[in-house]
Amino acid sequence: MENNESIRESGIDRRALLKVGAAAIYGTALHRLVPALPAMAAKPGEPTQFQIACMTLPYGQFPLQRALAGIKAAGYQYVAWGTRHTETPGGPRVPVMPIDAPPGTARQLATRCRDEGLQPLMMFSTVYPEAPDGLTVLTKRVRQAAAAGIPQVLTFGHTEGGNTKLWIERFKILGPIASDHGVMIVVKQHGGSTGTGEACAKIIREVNHPNVMVNFDAGNVMDYLNVDPIPDIIKCADVVRSFCIKDHRNWPKDQDCGPGFGEIDHYRLLHAVALRGLKMPLCCENIFAPLLPRPETPEEIDDMARRARVFLETVIAGLQAQPG
Repeated sequence: MENNESIRESGIDRRALLKVGAAAIYGTALHRLVPALPAMAAKPGEPTQFQIACMTLPYGQFPLQRALAGIKAAGYQYVAWGTRHTETPGGPRVPVMPIDAPPGTARQLATRCRDEGLQPLMMFSTVYPEAPDGLTVLTKRVRQAAAAGIPQVLTFGHTEGGNTKLWIERFKILGPIASDHGVMIVVKQHGGSTGTGEACAKIIREVNHPNVMVNFDAGNVMDYLNVDPIPDIIKCADVVRSFCIKDHRNWPKDQDCGPGFGEIDHYRLLHAVALRGLKMPLCCENIFAPLLPRPETPEEIDDMARRARVFLETVIAGLQAQPG
């Protein structure tokens, strides 16, 4: 299942819905902090440049610095910021990037990542788009991502459904803000009425802004709704700009797992976007083996991260070796 720890702990009322008001005015009034990053337009027919990243999320019970060191040691060039890490033995998990942290704090963390040889590609918003403070928080995350040089901010709806009308209203406001800051907001599947790529794509097409796109999470599509993600991605491939990588098994246990351990065909999954002419982050969210206990040491997590990378590299190499 999805890791909702950061959202549960934020105190957000999952059912509350506010119309866009003062927060929208605040968001649109923000000035540009950094020059916009170059836009990347799709070039159908040209090979996609897949960027394999590991999230820090699998290392959540260990300090963030150990996560960064382990991800680099596992052979990655890219990283995606998770949500919380245990920084002291027996202590609480603390946010990787607090919502109210100034953009400079995000810039400093990005520098830490680059000092480790890792380019950050994505960060969690830790807020639902329809949350009372959703517009304000997403605007703050865009500013943080811009300062850090992170191209994508990830958000998703809750498992009980979503408010499509409000999502469209808010994303139409957020699109220009994201564009001004050279950042893309990506929306992934998370059960409920936005639990498929097709459903997310319908909203994104209505928003119709190049800085608000779809992130595809095949594991969530299969897990929450028991929908085959392969036909689903075909229905949204034109608006997919990144992936949260996790696999899933329905047998012998209903369980998320690392890529290649489950029932999802990653060759077919990535083939759907293999000729989009884009840079496309593949961010490993779940790297663990099904049926077995989670690793207890960071070194064991390093090994699982390495295995996930090699699997994805092998899939990509095979796809790109095929004509057409």
